[in-house]
Amino acid sequence: MVVPEISAREAEVLAALGEHLTNAEIAARFVISVRTVESHVSALLRKFGASDRRALAALAPSVVSAGPAAPDLPAPLTSFVGRDTERAALLTAVTSQRLVVAVGPGGVGKTRLALAVAADVSDRFDGGVWYADLVPVPDDDAVPAAVATALGLGEQPGRGASETVAGWARGRSALLVLDNCEHVLDGVAGFVEPLLAAAPGLTVLATSRSRLLLPFEWVVPVGGLGADADALFVERSRAAGAVVPEGSAERVAAICAALDGSPLAIELAAARLPAVGLDGLESGLGDRLRLLDGARRGGGRHGSLRSALDWSHDLLDDEGRTVLRRVSVFAAPFRADAAAVVTGLAASGVLPALADDSLLVPVASGDGTRYQALETIRQYGAELLGASGETADVHAAHLRWCVAEGTALLAADPAVPDWRGRFDLLADDLRAALARAAASSAPPPATPSPTAAEAASLLGRLCHGRGLLAEAQRRFEQAAGLAPDDAGKAAQLRLAAGSARARLAGDDALRLHLAAAEAAERAGDPVLAAHQYAHAAELVHRSAGILAEVPPAAAAAEWLATARHLAGDHLGARARCAVAEAFAATDDEPATVAVTERAIELARESGDPVVESAALDQLTGLRLALGEARAALESALRRTALLAGPPAPEQGFELSDAYGMAAESAIAAGDLRQARQAAERLRDLPSQREVSHVGAARLIVVEVLSGDWTEAVAVGELFRESWERAGRPRIPSLRRVAAALGAVHGARGDAAAQAVWRDVEAGVGAAERRPHDQRSVESFFAALEALHLDRPADAVAVLQRPPEEFRSWFELIWRPWYTAAWAEAGVLAGLPDAGERIGRARPFTTDNVVAAAVVDRAAALAADDRDGVLAAAETLDAAACRYQWARSLLLAGGDHRSRGTRALADLGAPTAH
Repeated sequence: MVVPEISAREAEVLAALGEHLTNAEIAARFVISVRTVESHVSALLRKFGASDRRALAALAPSVVSAGPAAPDLPAPLTSFVGRDTERAALLTAVTSQRLVVAVGPGGVGKTRLALAVAADVSDRFDGGVWYADLVPVPDDDAVPAAVATALGLGEQPGRGASETVAGWARGRSALLVLDNCEHVLDGVAGFVEPLLAAAPGLTVLATSRSRLLLPFEWVVPVGGLGADADALFVERSRAAGAVVPEGSAERVAAICAALDGSPLAIELAAARLPAVGLDGLESGLGDRLRLLDGARRGGGRHGSLRSALDWSHDLLDDEGRTVLRRVSVFAAPFRADAAAVVTGLAASGVLPALADDSLLVPVASGDGTRYQALETIRQYGAELLGASGETADVHAAHLRWCVAEGTALLAADPAVPDWRGRFDLLADDLRAALARAAASSAPPPATPSPTAAEAASLLGRLCHGRGLLAEAQRRFEQAAGLAPDDAGKAAQLRLAAGSARARLAGDDALRLHLAAAEAAERAGDPVLAAHQYAHAAELVHRSAGILAEVPPAAAAAEWLATARHLAGDHLGARARCAVAEAFAATDDEPATVAVTERAIELARESGDPVVESAALDQLTGLRLALGEARAALESALRRTALLAGPPAPEQGFELSDAYGMAAESAIAAGDLRQARQAAERLRDLPSQREVSHVGAARLIVVEVLSGDWTEAVAVGELFRESWERAGRPRIPSLRRVAAALGAVHGARGDAAAQAVWRDVEAGVGAAERRPHDQRSVESFFAALEALHLDRPADAVAVLQRPPEEFRSWFELIWRPWYTAAWAEAGVLAGLPDAGERIGRARPFTTDNVVAAAVVDRAAALAADDRDGVLAAAETLDAAACRYQWARSLLLAGGDHRSRGTRALADLGAPTAH
């Protein structure tokens, strides 16, 4: 039977079916909803063409027990030969130790051995086996981010990569394979030690030419193949198209012994067998190997590999040798057209020949065949490049190619589907080229090339566009360190501060704003200095929540005073100062609105959309605090229009905040179409796209309010998986998402799924520590569930707080929704003050079309006015609130009731369980 491709979750469900578990039991085991289990079962029935669950259960043992290799492990292109002793030793170590390091020289086969053992033990780690290749990692500082990327972890707002990986690993039984650690030993050691301390269930298997020198590491030496070398030679010769003649066993054994059993050296020799035969191998390798006899004591195995490499190299023609050494500058798989630019030769015909000789490995990709050198061969090519005297020129050519590709990518629209893929293909080479340029003390090449500072800044912008905000900040700081003068330093520090703000790293942002201001002052640029000092003051008053320690108000006042002094008559700098003044003003002071409107006026005159956006943010908050939801939405949408386009570091967090505030303001106004649009755009931003528990949070809330409960549940699963993969971080603002989904599952009668979301709700932030203004939101969703279940008395019980007591702008976003439910619960529960509640509710719902219609419906129900209920239904339908529309039909009774019941069921909100 051909086994169809199934996901990891589908494999788990299939295995559970093999145990004859019910859907409810499967849901409980994997902490997913019964509905999600049903969707997986349906998918399995379709993929296997099975008739029913019993057929799937019968298939399960043969399919699941085979255990497909973990998808995160690279699939070897050739078979694994021998190594029984080393494999057993490494397997024993991995199952008994926390940190295991396979140590051996280059080309000895450490990676293949580690991958084989990782596959062997995959069923012993419930959390999976994960693989990270560190070859492209340019420096020690980049190790955590590289591992996070390999684990599929996006950047978490306000968290570093090490903390994100530790959160992922905590509570998980998993094996993490870190391959090729030798060039970043300090980075790996500094990363692994606290990671293992934080995650008792994690095991790390590393491969390296040297130890990590950690006290608790368990070293497994990896040497030559020994008796298995002959079998490898024969198999690889056959793969190359040659059959070893009968009776040649002793000659093959002698060749392999002379090569010290080095797998890479043997593969290079076997690849040449079709062309030169055993005689040619013996004579070609013989002279070189005899020269090594006197030097075996210090490192003969390395020498034998070098001899095989030299021999293979010498058999190439001049063009092949040139291409081999010059393509050693590529850090990632490259195409023939890229090789032609960097090498200066028509490489399209040479590369396949080098692959035939096992000096390059062809790699299939979406844009055609690419080529890659194994790390040992790449380093060999780099040595040849140095010996040829071409290093500076080829490095410069590679840097020029990287910068040209990066510049073209930066000019492209990041919203197109292949932009992220193009970045990922280029990034490792640009990082490597930058690292070489930054470390180089060589004289400038003959052909003008970009400077290291320019390359660092370009990489910073690309990373920002990709959503890698922490690396973007680091690259801009690197560019500042490489800048030739204070003017260049100030410009790059300004960008670094923007990326720091965008990732909500408040302390970094404050440090960088002040450093940029000081550099600008030294450079004689008072305008830029004024902007940065004002930014620092604004950050203290506007975003104190992202600062670990908020500076004294006096410090912020001093920065603002300095900014005013430096701004002089410059309109843009004055506008930035005015924005800082607006945020420094007290929200409840009447003059604050006037100060804010003056800041907006100056910003518009200056033509700076980022400054205007900041001022509009303050105005939006003020309008929400006054209960003016529609006016708040107007100013929020103005922000999104101003900032339309791809995210840029100059914007800081303005773009994501603009979409977030637009969604919040639209919720306050009951404009669910606009709320969904803003929430979707926020979700699709690069910084949010791969962190579903952050990016999709507002969208889930909007879907619940709208009545798209089926979609909300589906997106909620992505939310929960992302949050758990990130290590269940504490983010109290996400409690409302969990509360909304918990209410949905409760309303649907799915107690098991509701319990899961109650656990999430407690995990993102303890109830006793949640902000006071979050409680009203949670009460509203609890009431939504109670009213759906026709338990109005329960809704009254959770809506105890009088709506007149709401004060903060966040509470006032939700007051219309809360008040409408409060009024309707009073009517449906038959409270004596129901009429009074309706009267008290109306002033608080006038700016929210949905809430106002629900209050109208409550009044109609109180008056037994079916036409009034149906009129409210029409209003709610027009407002895209399908849930309340369908509920209105149900409440209208008569013939409308059955229609409403069907509509609610279609929305995923059934009324009968």
